[in-house]
Amino acid sequence: MSTTQMVAWVVVAVLFFWGVGAYNRLVRLRNAIANAYAQIDVQLKRRYDLIPNLVETAKKYIAHERETLEAVIAARNQARAAADQVRARPTGRGPVGALMVAEQALQGSLGRLMAVVENYPELKGDQTLRELSEELTSTENKVAFARQSFNDAALDYNNAAQQFPTTLIAGLFGFTPAGMLQSTTGEAERQAVRVQF
Repeated sequence: MSTTQMVAWVVVAVLFFWGVGAYNRLVRLRNAIANAYAQIDVQLKRRYDLIPNLVETAKKYIAHERETLEAVIAARNQARAAADQVRARPTGRGPVGALMVAEQALQGSLGRLMAVVENYPELKGDQTLRELSEELTSTENKVAFARQSFNDAALDYNNAAQQFPTTLIAGLFGFTPAGMLQSTTGEAERQAVRVQF
């Protein structure tokens, strides 16, 4: 075997092992996204399980606010369906976007429910409702932390898949960019609060 052939085989071997390493790194990062979403999913399930209990407790006191209660349950069901779609494809931009929209609708309906609760002192004083509200608040904090971890994992994956020369392996094996969870609140809500005296 000539020196040229030996060098060629070494170059081919280096490229092969680099390609295998790059592919394995992309797989590991894609799996990290799935794991990060699984952490969100645990908290979302906890929240989705708390909401019917919260609504049932509120029903005893505010039966005539049926629209608000039904809106919360409908938004919960839509968010749960969107979460199921993301669970199936945690790196898909479409399902992640649908989850963001559904979660925003759920947040809005829960906010309206809490506003209604504020108008009923006997409901605000209900021990079960207070405990459920505290549990829901705690869960919301855990969801926010899990979303941050998901976005960190998606960022690591996207960076790895889009950097040269790994982008060649990503394109060759169909590693598409992962969607990130973003706030869907309007620009007006993001503006700083103006205080005037």
